[in-house]
Amino acid sequence: MPWNPDIYNQFKNIRFKPFFDLADLIRNKPQMKAIDLGCGTGEQTAILAEKFPDATWVGIDSSAEMLEKSKGLENDRLHFRQATTEEVLDSDEKWDLIFSNAALQWSDDHQKLFPTLISRLETGGQLAIQMPYQPGNILNQILFELANEEPFKTQLNSWNRPSAVLSIDEYAQILFENGIEDLNLSQKVYPIIAEDHETLFNFISGSALIPYLEKLNDEQQQLFTKEFKQRIAKNFTKLPAIYSFKRILMYGRKK
Repeated sequence: MPWNPDIYNQFKNIRFKPFFDLADLIRNKPQMKAIDLGCGTGEQTAILAEKFPDATWVGIDSSAEMLEKSKGLENDRLHFRQATTEEVLDSDEKWDLIFSNAALQWSDDHQKLFPTLISRLETGGQLAIQMPYQPGNILNQILFELANEEPFKTQLNSWNRPSAVLSIDEYAQILFENGIEDLNLSQKVYPIIAEDHETLFNFISGSALIPYLEKLNDEQQQLFTKEFKQRIAKNFTKLPAIYSFKRILMYGRKK
């Protein structure tokens, strides 16, 4: 099941707030070579290219459907290409700025991932990353629990996706041990106000729900979706509801 940029962008304003918070942590340096890992439609990468006009940017995303929306944004300082984060890190290329907004939660084993990211920074290079704190977000918890129950566990062949996202203390330790200084780490709530339960379902259906549904046939998808919506309603009994969506923001500079 491919990513649907139209569904994803239904919550564009909500998803842009942490992006701007993260971008404000970056220090402008002359002639930065910068990469945006998980750039999606490229719109945010284009904003960064305007904010840092002396930098050259490449936006990376694994989704052809999302990158299709980036057409027309490229210029001499901004380019896009289809690749996974892992494919990028397998190369020896180094960067003055590695930026990633709401993408690295899709990568596994952050205890190994983040040291590798840091190794791809030039001396003095900057790391700016934002991820939803999935272990602490209710909709992610419901999704994980549901996939572990029958009949869905059998239908999914016992597949589930435990979050790779670590605690803020663990990230602080990893960054410190791998030579990152000027650390700025925070966990922040970006509240979603939902007038109905469908809004909450739509928010997660454009991201974390996708890999589950793509493993199910049409009938199984309908059953899974129906039960998921029922559990959302059980957890959010008052409407309008506030969903305290937690995100981790981190910034640092390599010694």
